Amino acid sequence: MVNRIENINSNLIEWAITRAGFKLEEFFTKNPTVEEWIKGNKYPTIKQLEDFTHKVHVPFGYLFLNEPPQEELNIPFFRTGKGDVQKVSLNVYHTIQMLQERQTWLTEYLTESGYDDLGFVESFDKNDSYREIVNSIRKTLGLNEDWAKEFKTWEETLDYLTRKIEDIGIIITFNGVVGNNTRRKINVEECRGFVLVNKKAPFLFINSTDAKAAQMFTLLHEIAHIWLGESAGFDNDDMLPADNPIEKLCDKVAAEFLVPEIHFKELWKTSKNFSTLSRNLKVSPIVIARRALDLNLITKGEFFEFYNSYIKSFQIKKENQTSGGNFYATARKRVSLRFVNFVNNAVKENNLLYRDAYRLTNLRGNTYDKFVNEYLYKV
Repeated sequence: MVNRIENINSNLIEWAITRAGFKLEEFFTKNPTVEEWIKGNKYPTIKQLEDFTHKVHVPFGYLFLNEPPQEELNIPFFRTGKGDVQKVSLNVYHTIQMLQERQTWLTEYLTESGYDDLGFVESFDKNDSYREIVNSIRKTLGLNEDWAKEFKTWEETLDYLTRKIEDIGIIITFNGVVGNNTRRKINVEECRGFVLVNKKAPFLFINSTDAKAAQMFTLLHEIAHIWLGESAGFDNDDMLPADNPIEKLCDKVAAEFLVPEIHFKELWKTSKNFSTLSRNLKVSPIVIARRALDLNLITKGEFFEFYNSYIKSFQIKKENQTSGGNFYATARKRVSLRFVNFVNNAVKENNLLYRDAYRLTNLRGNTYDKFVNEYLYKV
């Protein structure tokens, strides 16, 4: 005889469905048995309830609580035109949780291993000049104002900048899904990125489904947050900041770092073509357009006309791309080589079990071994 669970809380079933982003009627149409549970006409087996929790991404034990647990977002999340919001989608929420778990572990490991705090974290505040912050970032990274001129493309510039940032102790994750689950996508319109700041192990998240053109700006925006000591998430809709003084300051820092005002204005005298200026300054055309808007060299209408056209072209190109690719090359960006290196060291020192290494990296068994042995130290 099959054992069935009769003390199911129908309110928690409905909460779990809506929490996962589903509309109740649509979910019941595809899963009529679940609606029967709620009406009390049928009772689920343990296996059926487990399958349900996997579908809606909720811990099994939550369904036996008296009421839904409080799941608070413990970093501010800014929306352009909407300010600070208190709720994000489950996919974004779980991604923040995942990186917070990695950060907690790494912070403890670095502390126990005798690593010093990072001096640049929270070295400025919102009352400081954005130019002073830019100069400090450049000095810390060991970059001159014209550092990007040696690269052929702005894509190469982004890769180089990412490595330089990780070299000073910052963990960078590029991902567009929750962990490695390609069915759980992170909508770039909701989240372009977020930053988790602490003195030992700052973590940056960049939404890799965003155009690479925008990723570079997001990266520098998040670096500015670290210099100010402010954790946050943001959508930077249309590459514009939310109406918040910290967000606006971080945007100024990113813009000046990537496209110095004095140099840009000189180049603008000889060419107003975004693509030409992009090749000269080694940033994307979309960053050039944004900088021209900042400096009142073009109107908002001109900016949005170019921006919308650029994003439309990107989306068409993306739709025509074949899926797939090298899993391990993707994993390098998703989990961060620097982070995996610390995890691997802890395993070799017998300070971390393999099962915990698998959980922290989202790489398991032979996949973890192959990544560590063949890809960890490749640049």
